[in-house]
Amino acid sequence: MKPFDYARTLRPSEAVGLVASRSRDEAAFIAGGTELTNLMKDGVLAPDLVVDVGELPLSGIELRDGRLRVGATARMREVADHPLVRKRFPAISEALLASASPQVRNRATIGGNLMQRTRCGYYRDVGSPCNRREPGSGCAAIDGQNRRHAILGGSDHCIAVHPSDLAVALSALDAVVRTLGPDGRRSIALKDFHLLPGATPHRETALRHGEMITGVEVPESPMARNSRYLKLRDRASFEFAVVSVAAALTLRGRVVTDVRLAFGGIAPRPWRSYAAEDALRGRPLTDATVAAAGRALVRDAKPREHNAFKVELVQRALADILNDLEGNRDNLEGNR
Repeated sequence: MKPFDYARTLRPSEAVGLVASRSRDEAAFIAGGTELTNLMKDGVLAPDLVVDVGELPLSGIELRDGRLRVGATARMREVADHPLVRKRFPAISEALLASASPQVRNRATIGGNLMQRTRCGYYRDVGSPCNRREPGSGCAAIDGQNRRHAILGGSDHCIAVHPSDLAVALSALDAVVRTLGPDGRRSIALKDFHLLPGATPHRETALRHGEMITGVEVPESPMARNSRYLKLRDRASFEFAVVSVAAALTLRGRVVTDVRLAFGGIAPRPWRSYAAEDALRGRPLTDATVAAAGRALVRDAKPREHNAFKVELVQRALADILNDLEGNRDNLEGNR
């Protein structure tokens, strides 16, 4: 690992100033350290300065003015186990509990989870070409081993998927990311926070240079209370999703009055499918409408040599989670 300078601060504005004073690749924020240190050890990232924000006063979890407010330095385990989150935003709790190992959840932060880099093996292998790590070098996954890669939203420059379970749940719940940067505070809708690769896959988020996440806000609603997260993976623990689904649903009788659907493991960012939602909203929740939603979800899918199975798998995951939520219909109607 290349030698680097280390700084710790208790003031958010000072942390922003320290990173903003260097060029984009010369400085980085660190909090739980479960991601950045691995990338530095592997030589994927090599900042000259690491600014520790793990002790900033940004760890609160509260419900205020109809919105769940979670600070960026709150630990994954604290948020997953919080009674307020478990009762009123179950998809968030389920997504966090499906993430990583208990040891990592005890250490990793909410802000850091949203900033995870892709698990694409070519990105993490500095001996392989990767446009996301080194712009213009090529994408080894296009014609390589791409079983875990994207079937939606990719480009000729990158087909890596985003790994965060939490981001998928937050996307389905219309969350907003709060930030602080050299130009002040901003709010960014989660659906706009992670970028599609296009021709610039090295630009992964909407954050500007020196800008950091200060927290996440999620609107409280009957749908949020009736939300679920389903993760399908190759083994039962400490594994990233092959495909995942976050769903929030309200019914009147069997008619879908409103629905939010987001997916992981199939696209370079948490994939919100408005087409699948439109196929369900205002219609009875039946096998036929669920199947129609699944077809709408994958209508523009572009599977590669090794990942065509995801086209069917993600539709089955969608059907499973909707059937599970429909099975709680009494609760859904009671929470209108």
